[in-house]
Amino acid sequence: MVVLLVIIAIIVVVLIFVMSLYNNLVRLRNRIENAWAQIDVQLKRRHDLIPNLVETVKGYASHEKETLERVIAARNAATTAQGPEAQAQSENMLTGALRQLFAVSEAYPDLKANQNFLELQEELSSTEGRIAFARQHYNDTVLKYNTAIQTFPAVMLAGPLRFTEREYFEADDESRGNVTVEF
Repeated sequence: MVVLLVIIAIIVVVLIFVMSLYNNLVRLRNRIENAWAQIDVQLKRRHDLIPNLVETVKGYASHEKETLERVIAARNAATTAQGPEAQAQSENMLTGALRQLFAVSEAYPDLKANQNFLELQEELSSTEGRIAFARQHYNDTVLKYNTAIQTFPAVMLAGPLRFTEREYFEADDESRGNVTVEF
């Protein structure tokens, strides 16, 4: 009878441990989804600002058509990208196109003095800061989750329960470099 109670107690302790481990993995996975949603919100805000910025620049720098078209094409690619890797690549292309647009705007004093352009540029700059913070939060959350599913004892449950490693939201090598502007 005592042996049976000990076996039952061990089974209960193991079940509680497994449930706790599983709940922790679910909590971490949900935090990743939430962090990704926050990035998505900020990227949507960024994408919504870009057409207004392009329209403002068009009025002053109409012969910079190629730069404006690159910004629009990069924005369109970014709005349709799926998943962290594809989203990061398209957002990095968009960031490069926007850098080039802002560099081109330096050649137009009237544009630089335009209040609408300045407000849009400030909004976009503020949004870029929010995106950077959201990316950092997402990557920190992915780090915690990936570490949790790769360490003992969770590693024994993660695979069978389909907890898979997540991708980081990373900048590519091209977006880390300087923008070249030619006139």
